Amino acid sequence: MGLSLLLLVALFARPVAAQTAAATPAKGARTVLVMGDSLSAAYGLAPAQGWVSLTGERIGKTKPGWRIVNASISGETTAGGAARIAAELQRHRPAVVVIALGANDGLRGLPLAQTRANLEKMIKAAQAGKAKVLLIGMRMPPNYGPEYTRGFEQNYSALAGQYKTTLLPFLLEPIALDRNAYQADNLHPVASAQPKLRDHVWKALEPLLR
Repeated sequence: MGLSLLLLVALFARPVAAQTAAATPAKGARTVLVMGDSLSAAYGLAPAQGWVSLTGERIGKTKPGWRIVNASISGETTAGGAARIAAELQRHRPAVVVIALGANDGLRGLPLAQTRANLEKMIKAAQAGKAKVLLIGMRMPPNYGPEYTRGFEQNYSALAGQYKTTLLPFLLEPIALDRNAYQADNLHPVASAQPKLRDHVWKALEPLLR
């Protein structure tokens, strides 16, 4: 199967905003805002089956006073995220921002400096709004060449170090090599794999909910 096929659908999927915003929060609730692509938008699944919604359920049970809002869009690039971040911050006033973008930039072979600049804009905007940031990375398959794949991965670690954000290096790490973890299209994680992604992200996210 390979990561390249999984990433292809994130590029070519029709842009659709995730429909997994949390229910109306209690007064004074703090918000986790997730900005990602199809891997965070529960592509091919019911919205409630995706890792973001599952994380919202866990937050509701274990972190009173918090909620999650999924502003992910299938097909999103870092440029799209950078263009939307100001409006999303104003709308939701999040205490934590999860940025899970970049896969589509890599598939298009966009310049690494361009991707980094867009991610940097999002991080700086979130921090200017007094939000903590969790930056979730992606990796490119080896056929993109060692220089590009290495530079792509290093974008995330470099930005996390520069801006002192929390970093999760690779969203798909728990399931990347498991063929049974993907839908019939061999591209997107199945519903049963979503809890593994939730648990993977949770290890980095939970310390920020304090």
